[in-house]
Amino acid sequence: MNTQNPDDLLEDRQQIAAHHYPLTGPYASGDPDLIEYQLLLMKLSGIDGVMIDWPGTTVLYDYPRNRANAEALIGQLGRFGLKYAMVYEDQNVRIAFERGVVTDPLAQVRKDLLFLQQNHFSDPQYFQVQGHPLLMVFGPQTVQKPSDWADLLENLNPQPCLVSLWYEVQEISADCRGEHAWVYQDARPHLEHLKSFYAQRQNFGVKMGSAYPGFHDFYQEGGWGEGYFHIPVGLDTFRQTLDLALRSKVDVVQLVTWNDHGEGTAIEPTREFGFQFLTHLQERLGVSGLGEQDLKLVLELYQQRKKHAGSPEQQKRLDQVSGWMSVLKMNEAAALLRAQ
Repeated sequence: MNTQNPDDLLEDRQQIAAHHYPLTGPYASGDPDLIEYQLLLMKLSGIDGVMIDWPGTTVLYDYPRNRANAEALIGQLGRFGLKYAMVYEDQNVRIAFERGVVTDPLAQVRKDLLFLQQNHFSDPQYFQVQGHPLLMVFGPQTVQKPSDWADLLENLNPQPCLVSLWYEVQEISADCRGEHAWVYQDARPHLEHLKSFYAQRQNFGVKMGSAYPGFHDFYQEGGWGEGYFHIPVGLDTFRQTLDLALRSKVDVVQLVTWNDHGEGTAIEPTREFGFQFLTHLQERLGVSGLGEQDLKLVLELYQQRKKHAGSPEQQKRLDQVSGWMSVLKMNEAAALLRAQ
């Protein structure tokens, strides 16, 4: 954001556009060591997979870099037995159209969907729901007519299960469709919005819940407008929203989010909260035999990756450590990790 420069230090922290500081420090999302760290933490916490914020194939701003980061993440999922699905940012097509980069928004969306069909929907790691590859849409914000969606999906094989943001399902059309909850607060408390969604949205197909630790964006401090609402960030909020989603018997629970530090919704370990969101997941999801000490080992693996970046011999040892962790052999991983 406009007011923060990670090249500048304040005490022992680089400047970042967030209220909470990752235990790894600032990072590049495409860094293979960082991806390994994140995916191992997810696996050890009982998380089944990743919903990837996907920018489409439009060439504008940081969209190509974000797509490359997504592909780097997908490339490691198989090592850890995790699934993935895409969350399509169709608003990027509208933005590109307004900037003159895209001349036909529907043609660009069609191109994006064809890319997903050819490269991801048939991937064994891709998440399926009701026999269809899951495609979430953060909106829709560009294509908002069901007839357009019907035309766009007609020739796709396999056809995705299209899941919009909550209360937007009337704008899409698909044989398999549904809605996903998010995080929101206005005059009504955020928990009331979730309860209403779970109680009222019963008969439209797939229903996805959301669990989050809070919401505390950095937009005003970062010079990006006034910001939105504030939901206190902490274990109480995460516990409440996760329990509510699990009790509501939704088809899928989305953890909102792994690492959107700019909006203060991250459950990724930070200096402020440590591993507490992940240890709560372990407890709530019934992950047996694993705890905070194992999550700390994953951080130690990441730190050693960086410490021994120039040593092929040490990296080979750390590859073996990662292999033990991927099959949850944490005692073997710990012994080898510390045998320097």
